[in-house]
Amino acid sequence: MSQETVAQILRDYIYKSLMEKKRPDGREFFEYRKIRIEPGIVEVAEGSARVHLGNTDVLAGIKMSIGEPFPDTPDVGVLTTNAELIPMASPYFEAGPPDANSIELSRVVDRGLREGEVVDLAKLCIEPGEKVWIMFLDLHILDYDGNLFDAAALASVAALASTKVPAAQYELGDDFRLPIKNWPVMTTFAKIKDVILLDPTLDEEKVADARLSVYTDQNGHVRAMQKGLSGGFAYEEVKDIVKMA
Repeated sequence: MSQETVAQILRDYIYKSLMEKKRPDGREFFEYRKIRIEPGIVEVAEGSARVHLGNTDVLAGIKMSIGEPFPDTPDVGVLTTNAELIPMASPYFEAGPPDANSIELSRVVDRGLREGEVVDLAKLCIEPGEKVWIMFLDLHILDYDGNLFDAAALASVAALASTKVPAAQYELGDDFRLPIKNWPVMTTFAKIKDVILLDPTLDEEKVADARLSVYTDQNGHVRAMQKGLSGGFAYEEVKDIVKMA
């Protein structure tokens, strides 16, 4: 049986379930899978968190060092994000340099953290134009069962919130907690034909026509958005998604 035939059978099965007002795993259309957050799980990192979103499993780690700021932002700290999709997590991931999926994941998470102003970067300046704290955020996908965006974003915020700046190591005084400013959360929706779902599983992602992820903060402000896949959303659908997010 060809891959195309298998995909069509899966698509027909999922859509038939949706027409009966149920999802294959029994959830409501706008219900998340069970979420479990384990902060501070890696002792050798300055900050870390592991997030289970259903069977999707993501580990985020933070390492910090001192370096030069960017020329256009000489008095704020630096955040750099990297995502690693290893074959152990899914047969869909391949070994080698970052592919389009890992690059998209890291960029979307990074943009949400920056635009959401999670960390008060101005407080991470040591000497303007000379020295600032640099945060290296690494995302490791341990198990992939759909919706990496939300799991990775949640793990990233939880890891940053658990981070302690190693000032004593550099003889800059006592260690201190990373200055957290906002708490953005990413919420991802998938569209299968004319049905919109929250927190798609891997099977639902496989047959989805479009995907929309919305970063909102604790005040309900939209901080970032990302549209994925080849399909589209109507204007009213986007408004409804933003309201639900």
